[in-house]
Amino acid sequence: MKIYSSEQIRNVALLGHGGSGKTTLAEAMANVAGITKRQGKIEEGNTISDFDKEEIRRGFSINTSSIPIEWQDCKINLLDTPGYFDFMGEAKEATRVADSAIIIVSGKSGVEVGTEKAWEYAEEMEIPKMVFVTDMDDDQASLKNVLDQLKDIFGKSIAPFQVPIKEGEHFVGFVNVVKMQGRKFIKDHVEQCDIPEGMASELEPVREMILEAVAESDEELMEKYFEGEEFTLEEIQSALHNGVIEGTIVPVLCGSGILNTGVQVLLNSIVKYLPAPKEEHTVVKGLNPDTEEEIEVTCDKDEPMSALVFKTIVDPYIGRLSLFRVYSGILKADSSYLNVNKEDSERISHIYVLRGKEQIEVKEIRAGDIGAVAKLSNTSTGDTLCDKKRPVKLKGIAFPESLACRAVFPKTKGDEEKISSGLHKLMEEDPTIKVVLDSENHQELLYGIGGQHLDVITSKLEAKFKVGVDLKKPKVPYRETIKKKVKVQGKHKKQSGGHGQYGDVHIEFEPSGDRETPYIFEEKIFGGSVPKNYFPAVDKGLQESVHHGVIAGYPVVGVKATLVDGSYHPVDSSEMAFKIATTQAFKKGMVEATPILLEPIVSVKVIVPDAYMGDIIGDLNKRRGRVLGMNPAKGKQEIIAEVPQSEMYGYSTDLRSMTQSRGLFTQKFERYDEAPMDVQEKVIEAKKNEE
Repeated sequence: MKIYSSEQIRNVALLGHGGSGKTTLAEAMANVAGITKRQGKIEEGNTISDFDKEEIRRGFSINTSSIPIEWQDCKINLLDTPGYFDFMGEAKEATRVADSAIIIVSGKSGVEVGTEKAWEYAEEMEIPKMVFVTDMDDDQASLKNVLDQLKDIFGKSIAPFQVPIKEGEHFVGFVNVVKMQGRKFIKDHVEQCDIPEGMASELEPVREMILEAVAESDEELMEKYFEGEEFTLEEIQSALHNGVIEGTIVPVLCGSGILNTGVQVLLNSIVKYLPAPKEEHTVVKGLNPDTEEEIEVTCDKDEPMSALVFKTIVDPYIGRLSLFRVYSGILKADSSYLNVNKEDSERISHIYVLRGKEQIEVKEIRAGDIGAVAKLSNTSTGDTLCDKKRPVKLKGIAFPESLACRAVFPKTKGDEEKISSGLHKLMEEDPTIKVVLDSENHQELLYGIGGQHLDVITSKLEAKFKVGVDLKKPKVPYRETIKKKVKVQGKHKKQSGGHGQYGDVHIEFEPSGDRETPYIFEEKIFGGSVPKNYFPAVDKGLQESVHHGVIAGYPVVGVKATLVDGSYHPVDSSEMAFKIATTQAFKKGMVEATPILLEPIVSVKVIVPDAYMGDIIGDLNKRRGRVLGMNPAKGKQEIIAEVPQSEMYGYSTDLRSMTQSRGLFTQKFERYDEAPMDVQEKVIEAKKNEE
């Protein structure tokens, strides 16, 4: 593949709702550009983007894939992202390195939740946007309805560049409003045609909207507009390009990915209106790893090299592939670079351009371009590779928090190590996967973004690493404590020929008030009834005892134990005897001091549109939650609540269902509180059944 300069490159993320047609459109663009002779189809499992076995089996995208397309002496790096929310980490990777986004909307389904999310991702990364309305070949499709929805939700920046031409109910072409010329679809290409009669009323407001946007971009053009002078095509296109980059104009184009209509125009528009990596406004900033000072990274091949690894692909047979974008300089094969995050040197042997699963070897990747390198030893997603002479750390990727949790169990005994190894490799590929070992409850916890994400992880473990797992509801880490003060005696006396064993302690047990600490030990011995050298044995007895409470065997917290009296034998007493006496006193004291079960309480923040406030608050109340307050958050509402952890199982799925996937939440452990009596009884009963 030819090496392109930064001015000739367009890095574009394809975003949109799941099933809106992103992969089909990417396939159509590749076909128009001559990469494929026959356009692949999702249902046939032969598209360039969806090459993973899981994607082919399920019929939708799971991973972001790269499809470089050569068009009009430019290289368009298409990043086809998944639309389903369980895989939003992949979309975040793509938007981090893209210079612009094309949001795909179905002309039939209109603006969906995924459209709103796609807009949010692009806004978050402050990249220009273009909208492509697909499925226009469907008789139910309506560009007018879609435009009305887009304007209602996203405002006046929406600017349609095309108006469909219909014959009967069929979409046969469009009017290019920028050039005011008709275009008709003839088999696999577009031909110029006259604008049909009777379209003036439809075209006039659209044309006026574009001319107003052009006038607002420049004072001279504004004067020209008010004086009634016509703009030249160059003035219009230049102003539109600048407006797109500044975010004041979001072009809307239309066509059909399946029938390949409007795709050629889309490719032309990408080259014409979307930004190259090297535009005047583009300033990328990194940090000096030693001083934390900001460094300006210029997109120029003559600058020192810096690149961000934005995605990792792990294959059991090929090994690890790291996808990167070069932000400055030239990344060359057979070179060494510094991994700033790991403070380690990496040797680059071969460099590739990936087109789906195809690897095209190249000698170098220049500033602004995207490539891949195999078998880096110590580089992860989000790491910066750079010239050792100018260390710089580029901004990483902000992944969504993974809050859907299941306990992992092997289907076959003895597979624990294979599971651990497989999950570790999948975590390299997908940073939204998290594994936590809960030694207290003897379970391995797997965290993902949602139920579908967890299901895909288990399928990948089976397909790639030949290990089957079951996912179950995780156990809740309850605690036990006491409510009142008691004084008890623990005495261990044993005579068995020769030296006997003797230890006698009188301990006061009471609530310490600190439920983050298992126990506090004090001694108030008078007159040497227990010698000082046995105090550590008493402490050790307490230390071992707090691991198991008397109600359901959960760890004990918030207990203060004061050694107040006791007795010893000059010959038979030992550390072991005092330790045993202490454990007896502990059990007795726990029973007498009104033991209770504590449940973990989590602090929950839910962000939802206003319309869902009532449903969310009602649901949190049903979960025994306590709403503490509400704050406005970027046009939405943030609800702050405290909820028992046991009630939050499956909340990510329930929240999506209640808010049509518009809601987000985070949670973190807050404290332990006394569980209601009915909950205590259920937990005790469940523990008995386990035994």
